[in-house]
Order: sequence, then C-alpha cells, then structure tokens
Amino acid sequence: MIARLATILLVAVCIVAGAPAARAESNVLFIIIDDLRPELPVYGNDLVKAPSIGALAESGVVFTNAYANMPVCGASRASLMSGLRPTPTRFVDYDARIDEDAPDVVPLHSYLKSQGYITESIGKVIHHARDSKDGWSRKPWSPAGKVPKEKYTGHANYVLQENIDSFKEEGSGPAFERAQVKDNAYFDGLVTQRAKVSLRRLSESEKPFFLAVGFVKPHLPFNAPKKYWDMYDRADIELATPATMPPGIPGAANHNWGELRKYSNIPDAPEPVPDELAIELRHGYYASTSYADAQVGKVLAELDDLGLQDDTIVILIGDHGWSLGEHGLWAKHSPFDVATRSPAIVRAPGLSQPGVAPGLMEFVDIYPTVIDLLGLPEPEHLQGSSFRAQLEEPDSEGKAVVFPRWKNGEVTKTRDFSMTSWFNDAGDVTARMLFDHNTDRPETKNLVNDPRYENIVEQLDRITQELMQIR
Repeated sequence: MIARLATILLVAVCIVAGAPAARAESNVLFIIIDDLRPELPVYGNDLVKAPSIGALAESGVVFTNAYANMPVCGASRASLMSGLRPTPTRFVDYDARIDEDAPDVVPLHSYLKSQGYITESIGKVIHHARDSKDGWSRKPWSPAGKVPKEKYTGHANYVLQENIDSFKEEGSGPAFERAQVKDNAYFDGLVTQRAKVSLRRLSESEKPFFLAVGFVKPHLPFNAPKKYWDMYDRADIELATPATMPPGIPGAANHNWGELRKYSNIPDAPEPVPDELAIELRHGYYASTSYADAQVGKVLAELDDLGLQDDTIVILIGDHGWSLGEHGLWAKHSPFDVATRSPAIVRAPGLSQPGVAPGLMEFVDIYPTVIDLLGLPEPEHLQGSSFRAQLEEPDSEGKAVVFPRWKNGEVTKTRDFSMTSWFNDAGDVTARMLFDHNTDRPETKNLVNDPRYENIVEQLDRITQELMQIR
C-alpha cells in the first residue's frame, strides 16, 4: 500500500463528475471550536460530558482520523478557509492572515458570497476578524467589547474580580476559573446568543446561507461556569500518558510550552507542572469542553426549531488538537498526533450516511468538500480534495496520506504510520521520528532507526519530498 503512495498527485480532486448536490441551495452551518481534541465520548472517552456533539454524531459522519494541517489557530484556520496548504513561508503561526499570505486567493466565504450565499461570521472563525472581511455579507461579530471596559480582560474573559484585578495589574491571570455564573457571562455564551439571532434572521431570507460560528473554549484559560466543573469527579481524572518526553524523541519535538507558562499560577520554565495542578488543568479543560458542547447544543436546537435541519449541511471541527501533559507538553505547537488530530463531524441531509469514517481526511479538504456538496464550480487554486465519498459511505478508504506540519517539521501521515522530518534552510533533514499507529498511537517509541522500518522511512521520505516540490 505504502509503495503506491509516492505516485499520488496531492492536488487531485476526488469528485464524481455530474454528481448532484446534497440538496439544491443547501445552507451551511460551520462550527469551529478552539483547541478541541478528540477527547469526547464519540471518540471513545466516556469521561468527558459532551451530549450535544454526541447527538450530532448520531445523525452525521464522525471522522476518527481528521487532521489539521497546522497545529495553531491562525494558520489552521487560514489554511482551511483558503483551501491552501501551509508552507514554510505561508500560514506559519497563530497570527497568519489569508489576505497577506495568499492575497490573490478567494477564501471559502468570499467564494460562496460570489455565488449568491449570505455569509456571516460569529465569534472566532478566522483568527483576525478583518482578514478577508469583504467576503462576509455582514461585519464579523465578536463578543469582544460586549463586556464593560473595567471588566474586559481580552480573550481570557475572566469574570471573578480577583482574576480581573490580577490581569489588569500584572497582565496575567490564572490558567483556569470556575464561577457561579450563567453561560452568557463568558464569551461563548454571547456567541451562542448572537448565532441564534443570526439563524432566525437568515431563516427569513430567500437566499441560502453560510454561517460560521466559532467558540473559543476549551482554549486557555480554562474558564467555564461552575456547573460544568461540577459535572466531573476529580478522582476520575488521570494524568496523561506518556507524561514525559520518551527517550529517542528528537529535541526538535520538545519545547517549554510558553502558551501555558504565561499564566500566573503556572511554574516558570523549565519546571514541570506538579501532578495536582496537572489534574486541575485537565479538569478545567474537560469543564470548558462541556461548556462549549452546551453552546453547540443550543445553536443546533435553534436550527431545528426553525425547521432548517433538513436544508442545512452542518460541519463541526476543532481547529487542531492540544497536549494535556502528553510527552510533557502543555500546548498545541507540535507535530505529535495529539496536537494535529482533531474532531470532525459532518451531517449532509439527503446525502451522508450516519456512521464512523476511519479513513484519513485533512482540513484543507473542507473547502473543496463544501463546494462539491453544494454543486458549485470548483476554484482552480484548491489543494485539497473532496471527502464526499466518505460521507456517502463512511467505510470508504479516505485519503492515503495527509500532511500536517509545524515550523520546519513536515509530517507525513498514512493509515499506519506517522513520520515527522525536520529540515534546515538548505533542505537537509536534521532529525526524524517515525511511529507505527497500529501498535503505538500515543507515539512513545521512535522507530526511525529500527532496521525493520528502513523501507518505510525511505518510502515516506519520497512522499514528503514530492509534497515539498509541488505545494
């Protein structure tokens, strides 16, 4: 199987010619959740409480091997909304912008607007709200500024006064907060309210719509109403495994996870997170996930109440994964599977067959898939391919290979293996790691120097080199 992969044309379009759209002039509800890893019951973790996402999964296709092309929010979102892969010079970090890195490309929302769709953005969709802003039918809506100035703490959105004071005095607050407040005390609750208003207005239009809704939790800080923390018994929460960087992993894969370090109750580098604090952080992540799930449920309930469920394609993804102590890391920002793999659930009424799709897909495929489902002409610049076949038959093979990347590390992921190669400016390989996902999904044993895998390394290297030449 792997020997055939080197001949794959990465920009091939897997569309059945003349295939009908899911439904004439279907609407699209696109939900993107920040830092959401596949730590959900529909992905096998029954500890996490996420009934709303579970209900969507029952009527949609659950992709169990969906990959972000870059494990950081700005770059991941710019890539999926533009349909272009990240490169060493394009979409490289959290502040990536489509209109700066790919100014001649028509993003998904701009293209749909040109095809007669009403396009709206609520919450955090593209990292910079003003990026490619002309593609939205209305000014992108953000909860920033919807709280009194004296309580505003940026994306941290603290509501407890002591944390607000800490933020304003020190420029930092704690990495988590639990408060006895209603859902709309935090940003995501406000996003939900606005999304419901938009759905009601859009339901009265004769035009189809593309509504993108972005929730920020479970992004740091792990702030959520207390009732979501109370869903969990601390005794049930376990430490990550492996909780330290395994031997044999290249130094290029390690870092001091500065994103978490900046919070006031986190030890300075290079000190590790104490076990008790690690459990509390994981608790906060789960509570924030349940909070985000509740917001998803409210938006989907509004869609149903308006009678739009049969006319609306629903796509729910996380923008990438997140390490909760695995490999000793507390961040995204790595090529490990836990940072690049993320949930993806799609419901396409009249087309999709509910089920689990184990085949590979990557987020650069979202743009061409939406276009395919809507029966629209495909822009020439797209570098992904439609995963429509997996919606129609979840057991179908999916892609043979996907390509996440982080900084100068290129990941080549097949159904069985994941290899990361780090390159210097001259294009030479400086380090590698190879994992067999059939026997080691947590990625604890680097097999790159094992002679039994020499042919695998050579074959994956050829595929990686092809990608670097044509993207």
